[in-house]
This record gives sequence, structure tokens and C-alpha cells, in this order.
Amino acid sequence: MLVEKNVSLQNANSFGIAARARRLVRVRSQDDVREAVTHFDLARKPFFVLGGGSNTVLTSDVKPVVLKVEIPGMALVQETPSSWIVQAGAGVVWHELVAWTLAQGWPGLENLAMIPGTVGAAPVQNIGAYGVELQDRFHSLTAVDALTGETFELDAAQCAFGYRDSVFKHAAPVAQEGAGWQRGMGLAGRAIITQVRLELPKAWRAEIEYLDLQRMCAETGVTQPDARQIFDWICAIRGAKLPDPAVLGNAGSFFKNPTVTPEQCRDIIAREPSIVHYPMPDGTIKLAAGWLIDACGWRGKTVGRAGVYEKQALVLVNRGDRSDPQASVTGGEVMTLAKAIQTSVYERFGIRLQPEPVVI
Repeated sequence: MLVEKNVSLQNANSFGIAARARRLVRVRSQDDVREAVTHFDLARKPFFVLGGGSNTVLTSDVKPVVLKVEIPGMALVQETPSSWIVQAGAGVVWHELVAWTLAQGWPGLENLAMIPGTVGAAPVQNIGAYGVELQDRFHSLTAVDALTGETFELDAAQCAFGYRDSVFKHAAPVAQEGAGWQRGMGLAGRAIITQVRLELPKAWRAEIEYLDLQRMCAETGVTQPDARQIFDWICAIRGAKLPDPAVLGNAGSFFKNPTVTPEQCRDIIAREPSIVHYPMPDGTIKLAAGWLIDACGWRGKTVGRAGVYEKQALVLVNRGDRSDPQASVTGGEVMTLAKAIQTSVYERFGIRLQPEPVVI
């Protein structure tokens, strides 16, 4: 492991927020993680795991130890009659993994192209896009227990995946000696993910039900696209809708799409007939958060140096100079804008939007 002190995090978070870490520890292997757990006594002291910084809002300098996860590696670890199982280090850039699997001839992740962040963060958020979520391709993961320094594995059931949710986002219970790992127990602040394994089905089918993909089918005349075609389409769609964080700082989609009951949806449609909504397998209705924000008039608006992206109201952006610590947006400005948006949406629709990023 490599330990650095008083480190700028401005280039380590996609918003470009100027903040510093008192101590930043670069971990590039499982052994590094175990060494950090012991050396910094992470069983008793707080710490913050940082991957690509694409789902993070820093509201101040970070006092706890920052573990910058940079574990590399991508490999096929098993092939079965029905699937390929691939493993990637937690520090691998997610989009690079998607592109690599397609290059090997293993489809299944193409709908998740261009999602920012690292592989290690993907299970935490249960990332998803265009009809596919990580849980649909997840096999298992390896992590280090910050309380004991021991390595353990979890399968999909033990990760307790939900919509942009997992066991890693909920507080860990008080440890009991000899209790072992139990399904559904909170692991926030305890599990440090080092490797993730994904199961890609050989009986692949195109997931193209989303409207944007249906439009691409109509425009191109391709009604049965292969995985590479879907990958290219999604890269084009996301590139047109979402800003490049290297140019215009942002954390991607800032709010979760809320879900409501069919009765609630009918009530909203009676007042707002054009609201964008999608039926879910569990019977609930998912509403498009971007549409709700846009309907409240926030698209293109700015508060301080934080703004709402003019091409996609779901994205908050850095209107300052992300290369200048004195002129860049602050985490406080971002959260002030986010709270104002939440208030507007609640007052008009009676719906409370939940932020996606981790706020530190």
C-alpha cells in the first residue's frame, strides 16, 4: 500500500469538488487492504472507500482515512455449459470491463456501457441502465472484513440487492463474536470489496425494451441487434444526453427514479397526463425523476456554481472551474441545489426524490 498525506481529491471525484484527504491510502491488492485494516485500526476508526469518485459529493475535507481502491485485473475464471464467469478487480473502470467482455465474445453487459465508476462500486449501488441491473449478471464477490481483516465471499442473495441499493449501503450491526456472515446484514463501513465476479449467459437475448433503444431500432431498421450494436447505441445515447465529467463535472444521475403504487400513479396521471412512467415486475410504477425535475422548471437553472444540465434534468453539474480549487463548485452548493429540487418536486407531486450519490 502507498500512504499519502494532505492529498487533493479534486481530480479523484467526477464533480471536481475541491476537497482534501488528511490521509489517502492506495490499495492495489487484497494484501494491501488487509495491511491497511491492521495498520490504521479500521476496526475501530472510521474510513472512506473511494473508487472512481463518480457517485460522491464531498461537502468538506475528509478526516477519516481514505482507501483509494486501485485493484486491477480482468479474467475468465470459469466457463460452464450455460455461462461465462468473469472476474475483475475492484479498481477496474466499469466501462472498460464492459468493452473487454464484448471484445472476448461474451455478451451480457452491453446495456450497462458508459456507466461511470469502478467495478468495486457497482455492487454497492446495484448499478443499472436500459433494462438491465448488475444483479441480473452478478455471480459473487470477494471482500475484506474491516473488523477482522479476514477475506470473505458473498453471493447475490447475501448482497440483498434492491433498486440502487444493497447490503453495502446499510449500517453494520454490532459485531458478535463467532456470529459469521448472515444474509441481509448491513455491511456499510465494514466490507471492502476487492473482486467482483459476473455470470454472462450463453443463451443471450437482446434487452431493447427501453424507448431510446426502440427508437434506435426504428431509425436504423435493425430489429434484432447484436450485443455490439446495442453497446454502440447506448454509447451514442449516453454521449448525447450526459456531459463528460472531464469537461463538465457531474456525478451522473443525481436522483433515483421514484416508484409509486398504481393508485398513486393514476392520481398523478389525472393531473399530469404526460408524465413518463414504467410498470415494474413487482406491480409498482417507476416514474422518471428527470421528467419530474424538468416539469418543475429546473432544467438549465443554476444556484451558485451548481447547475442542472440543460440536456438532462436528472444531472447536476459543476458550473465553476473544475481545474481551480478556488473557483470550482463546492459540495455545499451542490446539496443546496439538490434540496431545492427535492422541495419543488415534493410540493408539486407529493414525491420525495432520493439522491443517488454518497454525501461525505
